[in-house]
Amino acid sequence: MSKSRAEAAAGAPGIILRYLQEQNRPYSAQDVFGNLQKEHGLGKAAVVKALDQLAQEGKIKEKTYGKQKIYFADQNQFDTVSDVDLHGLDASIVALTAKVQSLQQSCRHMEAELKELTSALTTPEMQKEIQELKKECAQYTERLKNIKAATNHVTPEEKEKVYRDRQKYCKEWRKRKRMTTELCDAILEGYPKSKKQFFEEVGIETDEDHNVTLPDP
Repeated sequence: MSKSRAEAAAGAPGIILRYLQEQNRPYSAQDVFGNLQKEHGLGKAAVVKALDQLAQEGKIKEKTYGKQKIYFADQNQFDTVSDVDLHGLDASIVALTAKVQSLQQSCRHMEAELKELTSALTTPEMQKEIQELKKECAQYTERLKNIKAATNHVTPEEKEKVYRDRQKYCKEWRKRKRMTTELCDAILEGYPKSKKQFFEEVGIETDEDHNVTLPDP
């Protein structure tokens, strides 16, 4: 055992006794070890030994529950608390609990506000954004000006003629496709090979071969 570990083990009973008196609540040896090990460097064996020593000396109380031992401060050393004092403590607990809840709510509000502020643009970033928007707006304005000044606009009559021609050609397309399909089906009734082989021999290319879809009427 190193010197520092030996010194810690020697002082373990005093450290643990003060801790149990200050906390005034039951702990297992594992609890005491976990709570004091980091601050005081106490080993598990030193904690168990110190607890057993304090219990044998009557400085703390020990209770066994199944396979586990629970240690706590001797309650006889504490002053008897009256009902009035207990009610006062209860009132203090209620008041402190309400204060804690209020502070927690304030913290949540401040965290939300901080998050909003940190996500917002800084003044230089906003100025840069404004300049970029102004530049973009000027570009659109110039584009609109050029469109309005153009002399090659399509008149409503020309537009209507294009729509009518489109409908006419699509109608004819649909009619010829139907006639071709009916004619091919009639030929295929007595053709000894498959439809695909017939199309390859004759040299027929379908709309589907070129990924072309007939527009809706």
